[in-house]
Amino acid sequence: MAQTARCPSCGAPVEFKSAASVLAVCDYCRSTLIRQGEDLANLGRMAALLDDRSPLQRGAEGVWRGRPFGLIGRIQLRYEQGLWNEWHLLFDDGKSGWLSEAGDEYVMSELKPLGSAPPPFANLEVGQSLRLNGRPYTLTNLLKAECVGGEGELPFKVGAGYPAPVADLRDEAGGYATLDYSESEERPIFFEGEAVDFESLRWNNLRQDVPLPNVTVQARAFDCPSCGAPLKVDHTDIKTIGCGSCGALLDPRDERVKLLERASDRKIVQPTLALGTKGKLRGEDVEIVGYMRRRMRADGVDYRWGEYLLLTPQRRQLWLTESDGHWNIARVLSRAVKATANRVRDDGREYKHFQSYRAHVDYVIGQFPWRVSLDDEAQVDDFVAPPFMLSQERTTSEVTWTLAEYVAAEELTTAFALKTPLPPPFGIYANQPNPYEAGHRRICRRFWRFAILGLALHLLLLAFGPGGKVLEQQLTLTADDDEPRLTGQFVLDGRTNRLKVSHDTTLNNNWVGVAATLVNQDTGENWHASREIGYYQGVEDGESWSEGSRSDEVVFADLPPGHYVLAVETDMDTGAPGATDRLTVRRAGPSWFSLLLLLAFLASFPIYTRIRHFGFETRRWAESDHPIVTSGGGGGGGDDE
Repeated sequence: MAQTARCPSCGAPVEFKSAASVLAVCDYCRSTLIRQGEDLANLGRMAALLDDRSPLQRGAEGVWRGRPFGLIGRIQLRYEQGLWNEWHLLFDDGKSGWLSEAGDEYVMSELKPLGSAPPPFANLEVGQSLRLNGRPYTLTNLLKAECVGGEGELPFKVGAGYPAPVADLRDEAGGYATLDYSESEERPIFFEGEAVDFESLRWNNLRQDVPLPNVTVQARAFDCPSCGAPLKVDHTDIKTIGCGSCGALLDPRDERVKLLERASDRKIVQPTLALGTKGKLRGEDVEIVGYMRRRMRADGVDYRWGEYLLLTPQRRQLWLTESDGHWNIARVLSRAVKATANRVRDDGREYKHFQSYRAHVDYVIGQFPWRVSLDDEAQVDDFVAPPFMLSQERTTSEVTWTLAEYVAAEELTTAFALKTPLPPPFGIYANQPNPYEAGHRRICRRFWRFAILGLALHLLLLAFGPGGKVLEQQLTLTADDDEPRLTGQFVLDGRTNRLKVSHDTTLNNNWVGVAATLVNQDTGENWHASREIGYYQGVEDGESWSEGSRSDEVVFADLPPGHYVLAVETDMDTGAPGATDRLTVRRAGPSWFSLLLLLAFLASFPIYTRIRHFGFETRRWAESDHPIVTSGGGGGGGDDE
């Protein structure tokens, strides 16, 4: 139940809606009042809040996760990049929570008990992994903010200039958390929650004199205080404007337009895509509102690229990056990403580390919803899984992950209805799709289909093709019989034939040389083959031994149809014991060698496409920190797997 008391300074009524509120700011005299039982003590005047054009106000009501709430107080905080609000809210069940408002980003959170204490604020680093209440987080922001002022009911004592060191964390599922060290450097307050869309909170009783985050407002025009060039700001949340005429950086939130940085001596740059260009990109209406050029240095050479800031009607941000005619669509991720030294696995894709470098801002024009400075720098690590790229940008106070997807220049030409095509790309970009990838995969699939089909046909021919015994005859082998012996006649029909001639002897400790001549009696053509068959056995030192074989076979291939006989001549050692030879002639199935030749021919196609694919990857990774080594060892992250 709400409680009302009188302000000890001006006598105005001060209402406490929440039993957890210990401090309130008088709406009439701005006195900071602390509850002491039934009385209020005056802690002094609270500094006036800065007008940040927030659509929220005390008394605004909404719904989160099915729980109605109302805004009952606010703390306004300042940091290097600007301002943000922490709105104290009261749920209908009497519990309190917080809504963080930073530009067009909103995070709902609730106070949670914290088990084991995290490290002190001074020992924290961005990118650090922390497990809080059994849940893994990544530290994404470190801010040393100070309180500008407050209003309404608050659950703790606060005043202007009050230091607020805070650490923001995210997990891989998109959850948010905050460690607030403002009350203790050793034992912070822990808040846990999630990012929310403004519209999803189903607001009532918002401010009427400011536009909602997704409403387009009338542009405000002014002259650049540095060069006098006409400029305009299209949105209320713009914090930096770069003058395209002189390069000065301005703060349009100041009525007189504050000069943040004077024009540099850098050459004026004309972006490929003009600011103000509108289009429909991947199903979203977008407008190009800002452009920055960044650079990196490698081997004493500066490399530059452009980054375009695009806004949707709902104030969502996305980026277009341009480098040597290569383009990417990029979005900043709201979730944490876990990376090893050379690998990142995210959303079912595995990314390989491509390169690390320091990126510097050296030119800015247009409008940006945050404070931008020339020579802003960040440590960047790029991981690629073409056509995608994950980039981690790290500063001393913040770490962010950006997901980019390669986009063809033709798609952008269509999306923005450009009258002239964009310049063609030069060289190979880090996440450029391999143009041989699809063809190589297609050829590989076809190879396996034809290889399996060829093997199946070969086995079918072996099992069910023309075969069977065409001749069987027993020959007597003796040392003194060296006259040719003719077998019976047999007939071969069909286009071409293969014959397998088998010898199965009773040799023992002897050998025989067999010369067989196959004769086509219709044409007189003949085919000759010679073999030596030997078999020996015995006992030595009580151990039996044997070597050689009593059997052998030979294949005659590409035989035309006709009537055939075999002429067989034998040669044996004089005095050696005789033996018998069971001579069998069979139709032979298809040759395994022929199958191997077919497979080798089929394999030449995927081998060729593989060589082209590998050549492209070699050129890609030559520009990385892990060039592919083609001899003497393997490459690093760029191995062509």
